[in-house]
Amino acid sequence: MWPQEGVDFSGMRVGVIGTGSTAIQAIPQIAKQAAHLYVFQRTPNFSMPAQNRPLDPEEQRAMKARYRDHRKAARESFFGVPFAVTETSVKSALEVSEAERRHEFESRWEYGGATIIASFADFLTNKQANDTAAEFVRAKIRSIVKDPAVAEMLCPQDHPLGTKRPCVDTEYFETYNRDNVTLVDVRNAPIEQITATGLRTGGSEYELDAIVFATGFDAMTGALFNIDIRGKAGKGIKAAWAEGPRAYLGLMVADFPNMFTITGPGSPSVLSNMIVSIEQHVEWIRDCIKHMRANDFTTIEATPEAQEAWVEHVAEVGNYTLYPLANSWYVGANIPGKPRVFMPYIGGVGPYRQRCAEIAANGYEGFALQA
Repeated sequence: MWPQEGVDFSGMRVGVIGTGSTAIQAIPQIAKQAAHLYVFQRTPNFSMPAQNRPLDPEEQRAMKARYRDHRKAARESFFGVPFAVTETSVKSALEVSEAERRHEFESRWEYGGATIIASFADFLTNKQANDTAAEFVRAKIRSIVKDPAVAEMLCPQDHPLGTKRPCVDTEYFETYNRDNVTLVDVRNAPIEQITATGLRTGGSEYELDAIVFATGFDAMTGALFNIDIRGKAGKGIKAAWAEGPRAYLGLMVADFPNMFTITGPGSPSVLSNMIVSIEQHVEWIRDCIKHMRANDFTTIEATPEAQEAWVEHVAEVGNYTLYPLANSWYVGANIPGKPRVFMPYIGGVGPYRQRCAEIAANGYEGFALQA
């Protein structure tokens, strides 16, 4: 937990462990204060510039004037983000010229955010197509970071672009050009011990005044596992999911009546605009409860058959993509002993919403309702 009162790193020797999304956002800010910043990196990550900027009053007025249409488009889009530049092209990256690809990548890099993952239709399904964009980003890193050895340490080589959480930043790679920043490779020389004065890696000691642990979290299941949730016959959710999470639509779990999971495993959740997906689930659950009350039902749960069919569908769609190639928290690879299962649904926010609506319209097909 980050201290609520904030932290002043001025004059400190600071260590940041991790180079995921949190660290990528924090490192440039910490480097501006710290006397020296050591970044302990196991796995380099792709990151694109956020290009955040103040919006002028006219832009704000224009957005507010079309806000209802904007929200509707978000609900029906693939990722829950309705800007045209974020929607996936219908072209293959391999059917256009190198010049056209580069123009597409450059325009999305300048636009900002992770929009490069929507550059071409086969970006997340064809490794060769993905490689064209991955090498574009690596070239950007090499052009920004002045020390060639540091630049290469920052270039991801072990996963396709977009298959780990796409990061966005403000001057992240530029930060490694500062004299007070040192990148430490802990893949080849792992951290051995946190000491009284800092930490020790393979053969090296680092004296630190503060350590920031940006080491990730147990995504999608960890929060539920921290609660002693028990279903029928007293079976706990952790035991029910011992071989990986199993849910119907990411909304309910067989043998756990009346337990709704908001953006749980098997829903678009972390592969979408989370606000849009959370709202969709809350609205669906609201309507479901209204239906139950109107028809004097007191319990609802997913049927095992519907759950298994949905789990198979989620896996089938996921395996069609490049996502399973990465050791990401999408598959639980960051938690020792966690079953390797691709947990979110990559079928798209709009299509998923439509399927949920159809199921409700069909009398909550796949759910058992009882008085």
